[in-house]
This record gives sequence, structure tokens and C-alpha cells, in this order.
Amino acid sequence: HFDFGSLLRRIARSRRPPAIFTKRDLGVVRRALAEGRLLADRQFSIALKVLKWFLHSRRAGEGRLLVLNGLPRHCGQARDIAGHVDVVLVIYLDCRRGHVKARIAGNVGLDRTGRTDDTAAAVAMRIAIFEKRTKPLLAYYRRNGIRIVVLKVGRATRPERMLSELRHSGGC
Repeated sequence: HFDFGSLLRRIARSRRPPAIFTKRDLGVVRRALAEGRLLADRQFSIALKVLKWFLHSRRAGEGRLLVLNGLPRHCGQARDIAGHVDVVLVIYLDCRRGHVKARIAGNVGLDRTGRTDDTAAAVAMRIAIFEKRTKPLLAYYRRNGIRIVVLKVGRATRPERMLSELRHSGGC
């Protein structure tokens, strides 16, 4: 499981980041995190370094299943990553705005512990970015013939339930 945001936060706060990242890369990552924005198309090389570093550190070889979480976040990244991984399935977690806010506030998935970037303003900005930049990935992948599984997510839907529904849908 490749959690792009978690890896970016880990790299940004590391005293000794992996040698693959230049000081410039680290500055870009830290600014993007501080401002709550996505990496631009011209900064894809940084996202690719994160992915390659992750794969190397996990000794993941060709032909292995990789769950991408947080990358790609927009169509430019989807086009750029296509030469490096084969996307075979997209899972869209369909969750209403109010439910998203409640899930984050309640740490329902138990993945928000220690996060300092979950202020109301930051969450609202991330939701707006999702609507504008990330949601169009569904159309992008449909046009490219990639199967999309939609899972409805409520305020308190547990990860185990989502996995069960994914298995029931034939997604895994």
C-alpha cells in the first residue's frame, strides 16, 4: 500500500531524508504540504522519486500488485505515471462532503493520528481541490477503459466494511 501523502509528510519532517531527494525537492515538498496544494505537473519528478524510493525500500518487483493511495491526484499525474505503473482498477470512495468532515474529525479510519493539517479550513480546501482536480480522474480512467468500482462511504463506515464491499464487487 503506497500512501503518497503519508510518505510526503514523513520525508518532509525527516532529519535525514533519503539521498534521492535534493534540497530543492525537499523545499518543494515542504511548501506544498504547508500550503495544502498538489504537486504541479512540472514537479512530477518528485512524485516519481517518492514512488521509486517506496518500491525500492519494499523490494517490490515488476508484476507485483500495488495499491496507490494519493497518487495520481490529477490528470497530469495520471498521464505521467502511466509509463511507470499499469493501473488496472480504480476504487472511488464516494462520500458526501459533510461525511468527509465528520470522518476526518472522528479519525474513523484511524489514519489521522498525529496530523496537524486537519483544520476546518484545510479540510475545506482539500475537498475543493478534490472536486476540481481529482474527481476528473474518474472520467480520465473511464476514457482509458479502466474499471472503476464505486464504494459508498458514510460518516462511520469502517475500513473493514469497505474491503468487504470491494471483495463483493469483484474488485479484489
